[in-house]
Amino acid sequence: MTLTELRYIVTLAQEQHFGRAADRCHVAQPTLSVAVKRLEEELNTAIFERSKSSVYPTPVGEQIVQQAQRVLEQVKAIKDIASKSQDHLSEPLRIGAIFTIGPYLIPRIIPAIRKIAPSMPLYVDETYTATLRKRIRQGELDAIIVALPFTEADVVTQKLYEEPFVVQMATDHPLAEQETINPEDLNEQNVLLLGEGHCFRDQVLEALPNLRDPATDPSGLVRTAAEGSSLETLKHMVASGFGITILPKSAAEDSNPLLTTRPFTGESPKRSVALAWRASFPRHKAIDALREAILQSYR
Repeated sequence: MTLTELRYIVTLAQEQHFGRAADRCHVAQPTLSVAVKRLEEELNTAIFERSKSSVYPTPVGEQIVQQAQRVLEQVKAIKDIASKSQDHLSEPLRIGAIFTIGPYLIPRIIPAIRKIAPSMPLYVDETYTATLRKRIRQGELDAIIVALPFTEADVVTQKLYEEPFVVQMATDHPLAEQETINPEDLNEQNVLLLGEGHCFRDQVLEALPNLRDPATDPSGLVRTAAEGSSLETLKHMVASGFGITILPKSAAEDSNPLLTTRPFTGESPKRSVALAWRASFPRHKAIDALREAILQSYR
């Protein structure tokens, strides 16, 4: 039994597909398949049940995979202990960000981090909060940038800044004649939002409950014309004249002549952006450098 084999079965259990697991492990699929089969023969038990379309752990396999995950976490902890005496800013830092932050903040972070820590390249992963939560817990990422609220056992979460929401519309939209937008102005509009699973969608609906209409829709469904898979998709639809959308301010800072942006009247709805990392992560100077780069970028 080797650490490599343990890594293979943990990855295979997560992906439930030999091809995807092999890609993540950077090996050929036959190599991974042979290693998994060899471990099953050594243990004299079936770790996985295979079908034509998927592969998933057997009941005893689930226990073996969980124990393998613990072993890999302990091995990483040993490596982290050893790295404490090394230069915290000379190795890659693996960071993650949610979809509505990464595309707009990361391009600003890169120049700042190159000045603060020129020998520390960034590996960047953009995905959903739930996926980031799992990857930070399993040690696949070193730090993540998320929107609050966010809590996870043994993970430190630090608020960095607050970002207001704005309304974006086509330049010839009637609301473009106004200097600011009242939330009530949205009541009769086709408001485009992200699809289910995006935390920014939930933040918008919490901040602007008038986008729900329980009087005409007892189910509480959102009164919108469409849902998009990304903020950029929504912006393209808005530019075409299909409706309006609500964005974090950083996502609206472009020069598209077909689009115009207006703030909300009075105190704008907003979200809090935070940096999170494992409490046991030993490269404190790397976290400090990332935090400073983010704050510089946002300012």
